[in-house]
Amino acid sequence: MREPLSSDATVVVVGASLAGLRAAEEIRHREHRGRVIVVGDEIHPPYDRPPLSKQFLAGAWDVSRIHHHAPDALDTLGLGFRLGRRAESLDIGARSLCLDDGTVLGYDGLIVATGASPRWLPGTEGMDRVHTLRTLDDALAIRGELGEVGDRARLVVIGAGFIGAEVAATCRSMGIRVTLVETLPTPLARILGEEMGEACGRLHRDTGVTLQTGVGVDRLETAPSGADPVLVHMADGSRLAADVVVIGVGVSPATRWLEGSGLELDDGVVCDEKLFAADGVVAAGDVARWTHPRLSEQVRVEHWTNAAEGGVAAAANLLAGDDGAEPYDPVPFFWSDQYRTKIQMLGLPGPDDEIVVVAGSVEDGRLVALYRRGERLRAALAFSQPRLLMGYRSLLARGASFDEALAHSRS
Repeated sequence: MREPLSSDATVVVVGASLAGLRAAEEIRHREHRGRVIVVGDEIHPPYDRPPLSKQFLAGAWDVSRIHHHAPDALDTLGLGFRLGRRAESLDIGARSLCLDDGTVLGYDGLIVATGASPRWLPGTEGMDRVHTLRTLDDALAIRGELGEVGDRARLVVIGAGFIGAEVAATCRSMGIRVTLVETLPTPLARILGEEMGEACGRLHRDTGVTLQTGVGVDRLETAPSGADPVLVHMADGSRLAADVVVIGVGVSPATRWLEGSGLELDDGVVCDEKLFAADGVVAAGDVARWTHPRLSEQVRVEHWTNAAEGGVAAAANLLAGDDGAEPYDPVPFFWSDQYRTKIQMLGLPGPDDEIVVVAGSVEDGRLVALYRRGERLRAALAFSQPRLLMGYRSLLARGASFDEALAHSRS
């Protein structure tokens, strides 16, 4: 039985990004008087990540626009920040965790919100002019190096998932020569299915991006001084020359520090439907793998809205204990801005779902598509049709049938 936390209990939040910040805010909004300590491995105060691949990368926004709070507003929450510190181990029996500087923090309640870490291709981490994009420092480095070269810059993006596609779209819109490389025959096919993935690929081809699909990367090589900065050796024997390379081949939940802690780890921190991972421990955001009550399956969701909503839910449930906690039952939602197209998705689609376009068309570049699994509506996708898309949220929330969704599309 997980008891409610007392009003003077100490809560430690590990992770100072969106999920961790929303969790800490919720604790204070519920008038919790105890200490709230937020541990973050970056030196920067909490900031918003979506603009890093868009407005910030393009130079349209400065750092002040991406911070979640002005410093004076953040101070009013009464949080104890430990920035630039990384959690290294956890002992759930002793209710304590150790930081990389040797500090040991005791807690009554713990919120794990460490997010995810970008994957590198073998042998590429630390190479000059080769980056992933997850942090503010990553974005600053990419923006700076592209700016050094100027209009002649050549960018190779490896991986045509949403981060890679957004980087490609942003940089192409800046006039940079972009090559987007994807191992799969169709971009985003594992998420959106073949037809909608091909529609996303067309956005890039139509704006002058060189999109290479169905071929992997063999290795990267830093070229000799005076030559092309980076050479990308493809699996088919061809080579791409680049001034900057961005790798966007997915992320892994940041759970290494939790090994041996007693928490169950399986592609994230395994939680129940109320986000509890153990007595006094909840998880939220990209790192949480929880039992979704409506879907009756374990899911891990890497979307901004899940981090925001999950942080609030995890904090509320931790304070309330078992009796007062509520199942976390969101309708997942994400968006991606690419060129003039806003791509938005409700629900959790699968690559084998049946897809029916119910408004607009791929050719028009404006559409709504529904995803069917069995007799149920599983997801809804829109290209630049936000108003029509949001009409399906309530249907997904109550587990509507696909026939109900079709009827809605005709109403």
